[in-house]
This record gives sequence, structure tokens and C-alpha cells, in this order.
Amino acid sequence: MAKADDVEVLAVAGRSVRITSPGKVFFPERGDTKLDLARYYLAVAEPLMAAMGGRPVLLQRFPNGVGGSSFFQKRVTPTKADPWLTTTVVSTPNGTTSNALVAVDLAHVLWAVNMGCLGFHVWPNTAADPAHADELRVDLDPSPGVTFTMIREAAAETKALLDELGVASFPKTTGSRGIHVYVRLLPRWDGVEVRSAAVAVARELERRRPDLMTAAWWKEERGSRVFVDFNQNAPHKTVFGAWSVRANPHGQVSAPFPWSELAAIEPRDLTLATVPTRLAEHGDPWAAMTPQDLTPLLALHERDRANGLVDAPWPPVYPKMPGEPPRVAPSRAKKVPEGE
Repeated sequence: MAKADDVEVLAVAGRSVRITSPGKVFFPERGDTKLDLARYYLAVAEPLMAAMGGRPVLLQRFPNGVGGSSFFQKRVTPTKADPWLTTTVVSTPNGTTSNALVAVDLAHVLWAVNMGCLGFHVWPNTAADPAHADELRVDLDPSPGVTFTMIREAAAETKALLDELGVASFPKTTGSRGIHVYVRLLPRWDGVEVRSAAVAVARELERRRPDLMTAAWWKEERGSRVFVDFNQNAPHKTVFGAWSVRANPHGQVSAPFPWSELAAIEPRDLTLATVPTRLAEHGDPWAAMTPQDLTPLLALHERDRANGLVDAPWPPVYPKMPGEPPRVAPSRAKKVPEGE
């Protein structure tokens, strides 16, 4: 590590990555700096790259730390100073394309950190194989009134269903109030098929625990239940990545954890200061993650279709999709007059 003119130069992945203004405080409540953030990612490099290596990433930049303004950056262009940056063409739901950064190695991660990126929003496919989504992400999202105890219970129900279907799953905190349950997939299915499987999982969980979980897309129908957000699996949808640091005052991490810790896990305890120690002591909780077969989940989807269920609503940024019901909240839907 070299230092000159308020710049730290980190030797990583065969590159020299400059961290400018390394002493700039990014987390005022904790006092952690930009350099502390870079050192955090160095400390979790191996599992971080196992989780998102080779994937396009969306950068959420906070040039002045968590207390300042932020913006999303999808387009990245290699510069004269950093000609080695790797990008790939990604598409938005409306078909707009751009060149996104690829997390090829830790040098690319630290380059983004120097640009004020705290955490990474990750595509569900690799840059080398954009046609196939190789991750299913079950997002257990807290509606108003939902406690983290309820989120834990919903995660246990999700694991039980996936275990029953012979599908291995791996949890992480979101870095906020929810839990993501990941399934690594064989690269055989596209994003539409993976989303169909996620819709079926959400509906099955609601059937089993309607008191606790809901697949209702419209907020007015959810109540105080855990929403299983199937649309996090829509094509081109990014999800906040494993091992990424959230832009909150506590520096919370979206941290993988073993299922054995579900009953005790506390998101506030998982920060850029504590997670490296956990990793050093216990290893990567996702080390056993291997590609799974989506067929059992697609069978749930086919069963629902055979029983007359139509597709669930898509997010508003997507074009109208085949078989999709009217994209309007029930309270605003026009009522058909009696007799028609």
C-alpha cells in the first residue's frame, strides 16, 4: 500500500487501485471512512467474488457518504486512467441498453468503492451467459407492522418448502429489515421462467401460512404480513448483493448466514466492522452453494396454471406481458355492472 497526496494505492488482483480522499468519513455515526470501506471488501473478498464474480452490477453512489445525496449509475466507461475496466451490455425492461460494470475481480469492486459506491445491486446472470438467470431470489419483504421475528418465521417456512422439493437454499439478511433466500440454479432457464417459479413459490407459501405470508402484489391487500416479492426475479431485475454494505448509519451488511443461526440472527449486529470477524471465525455460510434444478418449482407453476390461475402482475416499468391480469389495484378497478 502506497500513499501520496491524500491517495491510497491498493495492490489487488494484479492492479493498482487508487482510493482518493481515503480519510473521508462515509459513516458519520460510526466514523468509518472510505478506506475502511475498501478494507472491508478486501476482508470479505473470497465469498464476495463467489457470490457476484462475473456478474453485471448496478452502482448506487454516495460521493459524500451515507448522509449525502446518492444516485444510481448503470453506465460505466473505461477511462484513460483505468482502461482495464470490464463492462457488458445490459438491458432495461423497456429495451434500453447500457454498458454496466462487471464484477470481474476485487479491483473492479474497489474501483467502484473509490467512486463512492457502498454496495452493489447484482444481476441474476453472469456477463458470459446473459440469456440464463442462474439465481432465484426469494425476497421476504416486511409490510408495515411486520416484525423481524415474523421475517424469521417466514424464512423458516420458505426453507421447509424448498427442502420438501429437494432444492437447497441459502439465506442472507438484506442489510435492512428483511431476509433474502437464494437458490443457485443450473443455467438452463431464462428470467421469465425463473420469475414464474418465484410466483408459484410465493403463492404456495401463502396457501400454507396465510396468516403470516402473502403473494399479493397490491399493498392494499397485504395487511401486516410478510410479502414474498416474486417480482425481484423479473428479467433484468437487480437485487442488493451478498456481502454488500448498506447506506445506513450503522453500516449494516447484507450478510449471508447459516440456517442454524436463523432464530438468533440480528441485522443490526452485522456491520462492516463485525462481519469480517464472523467470516474469519466461521467461514463462508454459502460455501456449499451448488446449482439446483428449477424443475420442481416450475411444476408448482404448471399446477397453478392447470387450476386456472393466471400470471401475477408485473412491475409498472415492464411492458404488458402475455397472460398478465389487468395492472390496476383492486380498489381502482372498474366494477362490472350487475347482469353483465
